[in-house]
Amino acid sequence: MSSAVPSPLIEMAGGVLIPQLGFGTYKATSSEAYSSVRAALDAGYRHIDTAEMYGNEPDVGRAIADSGLARDEVFITSKLNNPFHEPAAARRSFAQTLEDLQVEAVDLFLIHWPMAKTTDYVATWRTMLEFQADGRARAVGVSNFEQKHLRAIIDATGVKPALNQIEIHPYLAQRELVDFDTELGIVTASWSPLGRGALLTDPVLTSIADELGRSTAQVIIRWHLQRGLVVIPKSVHPERIASNADVFDFELSDDQMARINSLDRGQRTGSSPDNVELA
Repeated sequence: MSSAVPSPLIEMAGGVLIPQLGFGTYKATSSEAYSSVRAALDAGYRHIDTAEMYGNEPDVGRAIADSGLARDEVFITSKLNNPFHEPAAARRSFAQTLEDLQVEAVDLFLIHWPMAKTTDYVATWRTMLEFQADGRARAVGVSNFEQKHLRAIIDATGVKPALNQIEIHPYLAQRELVDFDTELGIVTASWSPLGRGALLTDPVLTSIADELGRSTAQVIIRWHLQRGLVVIPKSVHPERIASNADVFDFELSDDQMARINSLDRGQRTGSSPDNVELA
């Protein structure tokens, strides 16, 4: 097994440290989730991101258990599925997450999307705080929350999420929302950090990659890291998984960062928080 990727750690509210580089499992089938998480851990990743919605928590849990790593060596993030926002349902669903992941506690548990037809997300947030209070989640946060959603839960409870995971990539830089998170002391994490592959042929990015002798994916991941974001690239190919982690021995110059920043066009590859409906 290779040595751990020397990922920086970012301190979240409450003092919990999260590795800045993580590994995503979105849309990974059962077999893909198991094999890719094993490959990621072998490559040195120590932060694995999954979700109830992905349907692969049991496979992620099995891969972590089979890795031979101690529980405190792997940071695990999961997320509450949309149909289970009602407090009693959220409690049952969270208990199932722990069982599926084969752990007594997760390091970070998030509300996946800020909507529910059975209750309001403020009530859901109050329930999430229970999981932190009883020690089954070391930290709790949100995903896909915009400013209005964050204000609502903070105003109601006085408790800020530890982290807000949102879609971010060079075509959707989300500067205003990232700045808002930062002002509140909320860590921001990037999902779809490579724009679901759409950015890998962008001429500005490929040009910078050529200048540095790096892959385009490595350049994009480095852009996230230098913005101070937690970033969770995904792949099911072991060679790409390893390559995406090889991003700590170079830096983008100010000029290269500015060129990448200029690509922002407010273009989503995923859903808008205002348009997602319950399944």
